[in-house]
Amino acid sequence: MPRFPVLTTDSAPEKSRETLTSLARRRGGNALNIHAGMANSPAVLNMYAGMSAAIAANGTFDARTREAIALAVGAENGCGYCQSIHTMTGKAAGMTDEQAVAIRHGSPEVDPRLAALLAVARAIAANLGEVDDATYQAAVAAGWTRAQLAELYAHVAANQFTNYFNHYNGTELDIPAAPGVLVG
Repeated sequence: MPRFPVLTTDSAPEKSRETLTSLARRRGGNALNIHAGMANSPAVLNMYAGMSAAIAANGTFDARTREAIALAVGAENGCGYCQSIHTMTGKAAGMTDEQAVAIRHGSPEVDPRLAALLAVARAIAANLGEVDDATYQAAVAAGWTRAQLAELYAHVAANQFTNYFNHYNGTELDIPAAPGVLVG
């Protein structure tokens, strides 16, 4: 049972309504449970929306890479909700279920260049932001620029924000569960 009620655009606090409405429109009018839970606090919902907007406006990664990062971080944090949503949105970005499972499990079957980036993402998520030099240098050697590796931190932070909110809230899954989800 979630700690925070699933709000609608009508029941949300006034300062959450515009953002919740905008997020709901992206899904055909229905807000995801995560967003409807965040709407209990305009600060939480608008922080999430602000981070997402900053990444969308300034980020350089393509949709498939963004989804791979989200899957790796969600798996590292054991967030079943985020692994499920990003498996679904990963499919929209051209990923198969098998690729999503491989990414979540850190499988060597993932493209080596992407795997090097995801190793950095996992290290950031698992080690309080600490990444050993060998992991970082492997990503540089794979062709990721310093600017991209700096941007990666924003993606990890935004995904950890949602992962941790789902853990804190106990957000109930309102989308199909993804195969091979790692929870912890």
